[in-house]
Amino acid sequence: MQKLMLGIAASLIAGGAAAQADELRDMAKEIFAPLPSTIPAVQGNPITPEKIELGKALFFDPRLSASGVFSCNSCHNLATGGDDNLETSIGHGWQKGPRNSPTALNAVLNEAQFWDGRAEDLKAQAKGPVQAGVEMANTPENVVVALNSMPAYVGWFKSAFPEEADPVTFDNMAKAIEAFEATLITPAPFDAWLNGDDAAMSDDAKAGLALFVDKGCSSCHSGVNVGGHGYYPFGLVEKPGAEILPVGDKGRFAVTETAYDEYVFRAAPLRNIALTAPYFHSGKVWDLKVAVEIMAESQLGEELAGPEAEQIVAFLESLTGTLPPVTVPVLPAETAATPRPTAEVLVK
Repeated sequence: MQKLMLGIAASLIAGGAAAQADELRDMAKEIFAPLPSTIPAVQGNPITPEKIELGKALFFDPRLSASGVFSCNSCHNLATGGDDNLETSIGHGWQKGPRNSPTALNAVLNEAQFWDGRAEDLKAQAKGPVQAGVEMANTPENVVVALNSMPAYVGWFKSAFPEEADPVTFDNMAKAIEAFEATLITPAPFDAWLNGDDAAMSDDAKAGLALFVDKGCSSCHSGVNVGGHGYYPFGLVEKPGAEILPVGDKGRFAVTETAYDEYVFRAAPLRNIALTAPYFHSGKVWDLKVAVEIMAESQLGEELAGPEAEQIVAFLESLTGTLPPVTVPVLPAETAATPRPTAEVLVK
């Protein structure tokens, strides 16, 4: 494979893209996959239009937080690539969180959620920030009281979960948010190219794809989300500096408490990566080319020449997709029974 990919890369760089397009596409199809054309199914949560609409309202509703300030969209802003474009997110009481916010776009395709994979799916992920003292600082009980206090929400939950006698639950809140997030699929030029459109990617992007595979990037960043599965040490060959790889954040070790998992993280999904600076779990790198060069050195022991890094960036830019239209919902009004915003951290 290495010799073949080197030959394809050299041919593309020399301008012979047309002659090598089929070889490169066939190789890419073995490693990656185009996005699904329909909303992906999720285990244990049949997706319906009613559930999607409820989930959208909940995704944008800051009243899921104790302060009434922070919504899911605060850290996963759909207008800015599905993240907040901050080094680490700001939460309850303007506390600074420990890690960079991953994108919500295409997140349904990830093997697990969060940098350390501690949530098995988007249902579990949706519950985490609501209950985190540094994020939304609320409790499941208070969330349910708030939702039950607004008649429109009660009606929406009944429509979304018609088989349940008491549908307004914390679990159903999470299922509805998962259903909405499953719609956030962003088809990109790379998908069009995989599906046969030769003109969808530039020659530089195709050369970058060939280099991405040849250099070994696709060993971790593969599949439909170009990552989002598998756990790998950050600094497999050479550890980056403590600013980029903070000593106090041991990654998946916090989940497994296994020494083998120290400084191990889930491979980041790379779709829309050009929109989601800053990079890495520490959020310390703002330039995508620099991030590529750091990853090549720390994970592969490769020192990329300037043009090679630029071509890989061109490939990564071809992963920038089109978000389906999202209309910001009009949310139900509070009532006298709705819990009032508080600066206290409700979760213990």
